[in-house]
Amino acid sequence: ARRSGPFRAGELALAEVRRKHNSTLKLLCRLAAEAVLSSPGGVLPHRDIIGRLPGQVLRTSDGKRLLLRRPSLDEYVLLMPRGPTIAYPKDISALLMMMDIHPGDTVLETGSGSGAMSLFLSRAVGPKGRVLSYEVREDHHNLAKKNYRHWRSAWEIGHVDKWPDNVEFILKDISTAAADLKSVALDAVVLDMLNPQCALPVVHPSLKQGGVCAVYLANITQVIDLLDRIRSCKLPFLCERIIEVTHRSCDAAETNHSVPYIARPSHWQEAHSAFLTKLRKFGPLLS
Repeated sequence: ARRSGPFRAGELALAEVRRKHNSTLKLLCRLAAEAVLSSPGGVLPHRDIIGRLPGQVLRTSDGKRLLLRRPSLDEYVLLMPRGPTIAYPKDISALLMMMDIHPGDTVLETGSGSGAMSLFLSRAVGPKGRVLSYEVREDHHNLAKKNYRHWRSAWEIGHVDKWPDNVEFILKDISTAAADLKSVALDAVVLDMLNPQCALPVVHPSLKQGGVCAVYLANITQVIDLLDRIRSCKLPFLCERIIEVTHRSCDAAETNHSVPYIARPSHWQEAHSAFLTKLRKFGPLLS
């Protein structure tokens, strides 16, 4: 449950600044008594935020208005420090639906990256679930762990309940992890890596019959290569869906005419990010 009280030191706060063309700049900070929030419209000492209720508008040193509130998880992953490009929340939502994640599930992720997918999986499987997150690069591995810990520690200050400590970050090439997975039963798998076909022979023995392996790939030729490897190696997967998630943002602005508002597509739109492929593991044909 979310705390209904004021901001406290150590929490994450999100400041919204209105800009031209009805756009909004979002600034994320971790509150500390001696720190200041810097924005294009001036600075605001954190001590002026701590003790106030979220949802209030405060003024910077230059008189600009800032709306202060607690960030959502999707806002945090878009604003947290990044190494590699993150999986965007719009795609993560679709991947979670593809895998049909339930509380208590055990899920394997390859490509920890900056930790975005790990955080959403952590919430989806809950305190009784488990996430195994493999990463081959040490800098990405360390960043994903740092972002995960940062969110958890801030969450526990701003919320009554604790965020589950259910993600195991593993610095290892998934193609060499067959022995590690022998005793693990996986409810679902998500692959976010350059060559996911290298991981399939390793993870499929641990994936439950009927379980889903969701794959995140930047271009369609990678998807074709993946499906060709499944066919040539006779791996037990059926391709159920290949989708691209697109959002079209619109702005509504006040006018001085008889029609009080006018709506039009936003000047800035989210472009292509990835192709999402849903593979389902099947068993041998019954005689």
